[in-house]
Amino acid sequence: MTSDLSLLTLVMQASLVVQLVLLILVLASVVSWTMIIDRARVLGRARKLADAFEERFWSGGDLSTLYKELGQDGRGARGLAVIFRAGFKEYVRMRKAAGTDPMTVLQATERAMRVALSRELDRLESNLAFLATVGSISPYVGLFGTVWGIMQAFHALGNVEQATLALVAPGISEALIATAIGLFAAIPAVVAYNRYTDQVERLSNRYEEFMEEFSTLLQRQGRG
Repeated sequence: MTSDLSLLTLVMQASLVVQLVLLILVLASVVSWTMIIDRARVLGRARKLADAFEERFWSGGDLSTLYKELGQDGRGARGLAVIFRAGFKEYVRMRKAAGTDPMTVLQATERAMRVALSRELDRLESNLAFLATVGSISPYVGLFGTVWGIMQAFHALGNVEQATLALVAPGISEALIATAIGLFAAIPAVVAYNRYTDQVERLSNRYEEFMEEFSTLLQRQGRG
């Protein structure tokens, strides 16, 4: 209880610049934790949806039926389902065009799936740039607050005849809090960014593998 009160006292007694630095870092930490929780939910759901769709896709059912069922799901379509719908829709449209070369049909289908893939990856990567920014600049923002606080502490010594450690220690302690808060904001953001970037890359590879397999399947159907 005493240490908590002492920490609060140090913050309240810090200079205005240091307090502003601490406020910025605390706000950055709160926002980054909100995004960390949100990305965990989004990426976890993306993996579950990919598992469910692949099980449904490779069950041997008719592709047209699957396309219609996914269309009925409407707003719930995400990930592989979106890529499949974009590719199959373009495939059917191109097949209906008279005199269309099978290779042209396949290339158009792959382009449609690439566009859908790009949009899905943009959705999954949303807010990751902010986490990277918080992780990279928060220590330096905290360091700025620390340097400023130490400068003010030593500047105050010029007004006394005899300088002692007891006079300068409180000011330095106030300043060092900024560095500690900067690290508190940065470390979770860096860990989350690295973890989520890896998860997005794994999902991207999984989506691309499905696209290749789906293209091969459509190519066989076109020959048939």
